[in-house]
Amino acid sequence: MGNLLKVLTREIENYPHFFLDFENAQPTEGEREIWNQISAVLQDSESILADLQAYKGAGPEIRDAIQNPNDIQLQEKAWNAVCPLVVRLKRFYEFSIRLEKALQSLLESLTCPPYTPTQHLEREQALAKEFAEILHFTLRFDELKMRNPAIQNDFSYYRRTISRNRINNMHLDIENEVNNEMANRMSLFYAEATPMLKTLSNATMHFVSENKTLPIENTTDCLSTMTSVCKVMLETPEYRSRFTSEETLMFCMRVMVGVIILYDHVHPVGAFCKTSKIDMKGCIKVLKEQAPDSVEGLLNALRWKKLKFREVNSLGESFHDRWLSRD
Repeated sequence: MGNLLKVLTREIENYPHFFLDFENAQPTEGEREIWNQISAVLQDSESILADLQAYKGAGPEIRDAIQNPNDIQLQEKAWNAVCPLVVRLKRFYEFSIRLEKALQSLLESLTCPPYTPTQHLEREQALAKEFAEILHFTLRFDELKMRNPAIQNDFSYYRRTISRNRINNMHLDIENEVNNEMANRMSLFYAEATPMLKTLSNATMHFVSENKTLPIENTTDCLSTMTSVCKVMLETPEYRSRFTSEETLMFCMRVMVGVIILYDHVHPVGAFCKTSKIDMKGCIKVLKEQAPDSVEGLLNALRWKKLKFREVNSLGESFHDRWLSRD
């Protein structure tokens, strides 16, 4: 059907696999309303990433202010450096809220009756692509955030200064922009090693809990099918050759890892269970066949993420650690 073609190779428990054209999928009339809503959110994703990548922090100014607490000029210099950065961090946080709502709208569209999740992914190719784009953005954002300790340092300094001034009954103009309630929520967000992925995981779990009449299998099958889509495209030369850009391969890898982590949070026994519909051995094998520099962060996301399922062998190694450490 269109750019979404059924793949007849390797299946897990007769679970269907598809090839999804991430480069060219276009919305049908039935998809267009939701597609437009999600696109309006995603159009800001690249500017968010560029802004985060350019984030340098106010480390030197903060350090000088802390070392010279009685120097008013240095205190003002640090404060003036931090305030616009906090406004930028607020923008990132607010985008995560928009992304959370977008994901829930997509999940509703891709799991609702009368179609099965597999039929949804086959019929609604453009929505599946937008789902993938959300995951792609999420892992890119979190990779950049993890490499930038200045974010938490800047925000910690901001909160300490605000608290000190509140004790002295002083009100600063920026509190109109980032008040105490907003600061508390932002603090919880940035305390996470992977804040965007945590947001999407929470959004997915919330979607499942709020839609009690919708079988959880509708959501987990949607996620496991997306994983299979990416794995098959990555491991099959015929399908890899259809992409016109190497970046599409990285796109597939990020999406595959993101969906695995979402699945692991939602499924009762997790993604690494032997009975999981996700071919974990195959997914990790595909990642480890790529250039090490391009997949190190993705393997780490699987290695260190606090996954719910653990199967420990006699040596004390977890099941998924053995897979990840294999050559």
